[in-house]
Amino acid sequence: MSLNQLIENCKLNDTKAQGELYKLFSSKLFSICLKYSRNYAEAEDNLQDAFLTIFNKIEQFKHKGSFEGWLKRITINTVLQRYRNEKVFDIVNEKNVEDTQVEVDEDSFSIDFLLKIIQELPDRYRLVFNLYVLDGYSHKDIADMLNINTGTSKSNLARARQILKQNIKDYKLSQSLQSL
Repeated sequence: MSLNQLIENCKLNDTKAQGELYKLFSSKLFSICLKYSRNYAEAEDNLQDAFLTIFNKIEQFKHKGSFEGWLKRITINTVLQRYRNEKVFDIVNEKNVEDTQVEVDEDSFSIDFLLKIIQELPDRYRLVFNLYVLDGYSHKDIADMLNINTGTSKSNLARARQILKQNIKDYKLSQSLQSL
């Protein structure tokens, strides 16, 4: 069955087609959920919520543009919805933002370690970091998505990078001490 036919069958609430769609895209969408969630269990919950939203809104997909891109946007928005109403964002003055670059030697760290330290970031920093660095959204887009101002987005990104840089430095130090 083609993807277009699968989508059309999902629009008819065909549970078999919904199961096929889930099998086809769940691993990709789960990786998105994992990036934005605090932990694995929350990512699983977010994936289920995302698919409920996808199946409820699939009628709105008009076969214009990428279906996978549409799924990704819905998944990110579903996860972000959990945080929108929480007071996790600080209001800051844009003039006080100092950007930090994080240098990562890919051979020194596993993907699991990097994912773990990103997941451990406070919500406001993790969300902005993922949206900006991993998914390429602009600070204006992030501000709109999270109902914050661009200065808050920039400062949260800078703070996320500072925390990650410190965590990487601490990890390197602990590794070198263990090798003594």
